[in-house]
Amino acid sequence: MKNQLMRFFLPLVLLILVAACQKNEKDEPVAGLPEGLVSEFDHSVIWEWNELFLRIDKDAVGFRPNPAPRALAYMGLSAYEVAVPGMPSFQSIRNQFPDLSLPSLTEGQKIHWPTALNASYGYLMSKFFFQTRFVPGFGHLTNGEAQKIIESLETALEKKYQSEVNDLLVFNESKAWGDQVAAAVWNWAVTDVYGHESDNNPLSNDLTKPYVHNWREKSLDPSGKPIPGKWLPTNDNPDGGRFPFGGRFRTFATSEAQKLCPPPLAYSENPTSAFYAQALEVFTLSNAGMPYEDRWISEFWSDDIEGQTFSPPSRPIAILNEIMVSEKINLEKAVESVAKIGLALNDFAVACWHSKWVYNVVRPETYIQKLFDPKWEPILTNALSGDQGLTPPFPAYPSGHSTFAGGSGVILAHLFGSNYEFTDLCHKGRIEFLGTPRTFNSFEDAMKENALSRITLGVHFRMDCDAGLTLGQQTARRILKLPWKVQ
Repeated sequence: MKNQLMRFFLPLVLLILVAACQKNEKDEPVAGLPEGLVSEFDHSVIWEWNELFLRIDKDAVGFRPNPAPRALAYMGLSAYEVAVPGMPSFQSIRNQFPDLSLPSLTEGQKIHWPTALNASYGYLMSKFFFQTRFVPGFGHLTNGEAQKIIESLETALEKKYQSEVNDLLVFNESKAWGDQVAAAVWNWAVTDVYGHESDNNPLSNDLTKPYVHNWREKSLDPSGKPIPGKWLPTNDNPDGGRFPFGGRFRTFATSEAQKLCPPPLAYSENPTSAFYAQALEVFTLSNAGMPYEDRWISEFWSDDIEGQTFSPPSRPIAILNEIMVSEKINLEKAVESVAKIGLALNDFAVACWHSKWVYNVVRPETYIQKLFDPKWEPILTNALSGDQGLTPPFPAYPSGHSTFAGGSGVILAHLFGSNYEFTDLCHKGRIEFLGTPRTFNSFEDAMKENALSRITLGVHFRMDCDAGLTLGQQTARRILKLPWKVQ
């Protein structure tokens, strides 16, 4: 009788145990559900918005070099503050900015993090590109098209995430959360008067507009003659220099004193002087007969031409997107990355442009044409218009590329390791310049090459590049000292 009972009850017990195990497995939070942490999702929402930013940034007139980092900073900050409640080892940095007022989640509120981040990016990217002008012509975006593709991406991702969440209340609250944080960040961004107003007049050539200075007052003497050593407009921008008040934009971790790098070499036209030697180096290295690799490096890192590539400050975002794919990083790492890179890029730009307009140093083109060869020009070319011998339209010292490069190398190494080997595929397949991918043993190697490429391109002295690298590195370390992690 006992054996018969065992034969009857044993299968029943096993069936109950199996059912219980299945129930427990089903009850556990799974990656992708609203109960999940940010780290349980993939990076795709950040990757998608980064790619769209790079596409629009390419055609945006006057968005380089200062408005792009400013936009990336506020979008990165908003993304971080949207997601940080679901990132247990991180904490909000809102208290670092006393005049920033952000909403808070109610206790126990469920958020689908990709939905919230999608809403944040859609809200802010539309705002930052709202008044932007675009490169005209076949194949280039118009302002209306830019706004349309922003809306299209947000809508497409909304549909995708709504089907994944399968809970309309959670979906709607997640979308509202992203919108609320983004709106608060935008309201704070517009109180940065110099940054916000300069976005409306980036070319600095309409002297009837506010926040524009007349470069003549700094570069010409009372009789109208050029002051030796001071910046003068070159052939690509005869009216004025871009972002003369870029050094007055809001910073996130950089004080007024920290915005100014050490002084440049003393200006001299004496052939025995250090300044003359630096100009001679540019004249010797940058020419039509330069070695293939020097030209490759110069053009690979340029990103100067609107309508051809994304802007120079956006390069680390393009590199980050490549790493997201190759490393399959999760959403938490992606959010951390865009926040730290974005805030850093803003401070790089502000510090660099503050120093540029304080020192107001002449470009190699002007110096070399005066002392060495009146027909000499840099090798920077606009393949779209055919214009040749271009020089960026603002003072030389320190180099913007070098500042962005030096600082970005520090941030990327912090995120992914000092000896991270990678191949930069940003311009793979380009035919109008040498965009063949280049491989590096570390971010430091890549970013140093980026900086020094400005010498062989013919647009900077070595002192510009050295000072920029140092300024960027110092600025990046201050960004990393913000209280990101829970102590």
